Amino acid sequence: MNADADVVTLARTLRAEAERATERRALVLAGDRERGYDRLESVLDTLSVPITSTTLVGPDDRLRCEQLPQANASELLGTTREVIAVDAHAELRPNAVGKVAGAVDGGGLLVLLVPPLEAWPDRRDGFDESLAVPPFELDDVSGRFRRRLVETLRAHRGIAIVDLESGRIEADGLTHPAPRLATADPAPPPDRRFPMAAYEACLTDDQADAVAALEALSEPDRAVVLEADRGRGKSSAAGIAAGAFATAGEDVLVTAPAARNAAELFDRAGELCRTLDDDATVESRRIETSAGGSVRFREPTAAAETTETADIVLVDEAAALPVATLESLLTADRVAFATTIHGYEGAGRGFSVRFRDRLAESNHEVTDCRLVEPIRYAGGDPVEVWAFRALLLDARPPVEPLVADADPDSVEYRRLEPDTLLADERLLREAFGLLVLAHYRTEPNDLARLLDAPNLEARALVQDGHVVSVALLAREGNLAPERRAMMYEGGRIRGNMLPDVLTSQVRDEAAGEPAGLRVVRIATHHAARSRGLGSALLERVREEFGDGADSIDWLGTGFGATPGLLAFWRANGYRTVHVSTTRNDSSGEYSALMLAPTTDAGRRLHDRHAEWFAGRFGACCSDSLTDLEPDVARAVLRSVDAEAAPPLELSDHEWRVVAGAAYGPGLFDVDPGPFRDLVVRYLVDDPDGVDLTAREERLLVLRALQVRDWETVADRLEYHSTGQCMRALGDAFCPLVDRYGTAAALAVRERFADE
Repeated sequence: MNADADVVTLARTLRAEAERATERRALVLAGDRERGYDRLESVLDTLSVPITSTTLVGPDDRLRCEQLPQANASELLGTTREVIAVDAHAELRPNAVGKVAGAVDGGGLLVLLVPPLEAWPDRRDGFDESLAVPPFELDDVSGRFRRRLVETLRAHRGIAIVDLESGRIEADGLTHPAPRLATADPAPPPDRRFPMAAYEACLTDDQADAVAALEALSEPDRAVVLEADRGRGKSSAAGIAAGAFATAGEDVLVTAPAARNAAELFDRAGELCRTLDDDATVESRRIETSAGGSVRFREPTAAAETTETADIVLVDEAAALPVATLESLLTADRVAFATTIHGYEGAGRGFSVRFRDRLAESNHEVTDCRLVEPIRYAGGDPVEVWAFRALLLDARPPVEPLVADADPDSVEYRRLEPDTLLADERLLREAFGLLVLAHYRTEPNDLARLLDAPNLEARALVQDGHVVSVALLAREGNLAPERRAMMYEGGRIRGNMLPDVLTSQVRDEAAGEPAGLRVVRIATHHAARSRGLGSALLERVREEFGDGADSIDWLGTGFGATPGLLAFWRANGYRTVHVSTTRNDSSGEYSALMLAPTTDAGRRLHDRHAEWFAGRFGACCSDSLTDLEPDVARAVLRSVDAEAAPPLELSDHEWRVVAGAAYGPGLFDVDPGPFRDLVVRYLVDDPDGVDLTAREERLLVLRALQVRDWETVADRLEYHSTGQCMRALGDAFCPLVDRYGTAAALAVRERFADE
């Protein structure tokens, strides 16, 4: 039998076993790319798989089926295919692997076209180029991630490996599973509101529980969250509920990252509507029932603008949407979110890390439901087990008892070298798991960066060998003049966030010259928080790299600005030098950049940017930052180095205007400019002896900096009238006049004090 026939026979045998077990199997075709495509075409010609159920994920449209580049793998979220082939010769993106693996249906095949396995880790591809952050070159990138990936492919059951160079089948991937026992039909809740047909459409008890949880949307001010790994039927449950609501006459608005992501939801909704209503009209993106109900799709932005026109809003693949978009959907009275928990889809863990806090603060009563039992494939599916291991999708920090008594005196500072992490699976899982659970952006690509990127460093605090706190650090700056000039002229430099922003946006061509170390992530185990461990880790990092050690001129960080985070970094010696003028798509927050200089060169960089920032922030507040939360604005200015406070160069006339509004019959509206300068100076200075309440400071920000109208400010701060709000503003300026006022201002104060 020739090699081509061997591969075809193997593929047919794998597929047959996968179908019997309702599991998936993987087929690795390792070797020459053209030979791999020849074998793949022979396999597809033999298998009885519709071309519409096959997808090629790769750079070229080589087959007679759907083709997507790896960068667009997220389009497969919420969909299923019987066969997905991934061409990994030009590049392998870990994020794409995670998204693709979850889209293969039970009984299906995941086919990987890869270089020879022995040589693959030592090759450099397109993804590696993204890790070659200047001043590092491609040769500085390592192949540890792919070495680990190859080891997992060889170690896990259900994965067949064919060496195309020799024609040898290295592993047949067969598991010979025992027959599975039949399961009982799911039982509906005794007090169900949905028709019995809705529960008859459920395939597992978990799915029936999810449909029952969605019945909560029958009441006002309700939110439901369905969480599950891929393949657990959460989208189908949402679709069944949507069909039940529509046949009862409700208007259901559905949104997802793209219409194709909600295809499963609409399929299930359409099936139930046809069962319950002979006159229902079912289309791919709209369903209408004879009771006047409907299920309709809108893109996320359009959906957020029309929530009030719908009775119920269902958000599918919620984890792939920006936090700001999710937050805007909370204007719906009744809303449900279906989200994946171990896939880091799109925005990573923005849903669970950031959005859940916003949801808890809303007016909705929240019902949670987690689906565990697989539907599209059986539990223990080999492809899922492999993907979770290879990409650390289920990575977790150490269990609580191991670190519960950790404090700064009991822990040890440790360098997490990539080779050490590669050799110690437990240490790798603990460190990466802590980063995953603590930050909304951590994703499979970050695992490859941790192991292979030459610009990254990892440090940790460990107790008895277990990770309690971890920091991911990126080297930035130290850029050659030609690179700095390119950045200044509009070019982008990968992996140099702070120099890039300070050069391209703030127009400082010298910003990329000093060498820096940016804290990309920092996370502390939830069982050991509020004990100073994060601060202790930063202090140890500063001791290691401070005073110009290892040629580092500054330490820095960038993050979605909140009062708590700004206070944390300020307490650890970092000072604000920039705030973005647009919100981050993932977090929905404005980003703050902070620096802690370690040498004279770093100090010069910090000082000029702190001065520039303090000088421009007031004007930005009345323009691009007019919707910045007042408490964030207060915290931002308080985290600016006090020595960068802009000088108060008010004329005697301007001081009389300010003092007149504070102590006399003067008006703020006559000349708001000097009031703004005074507020910025006060918040940066944060002087002793000035005791304004938080409400008074919010008033200063909203009216003097952000120029909100009196009615809006009075309503926001709960003043009884605009007149009371105006008087409160004047009162708030009194201690500022006392602290900073010149003789002209104090004369006005004395004059009206005498009256």
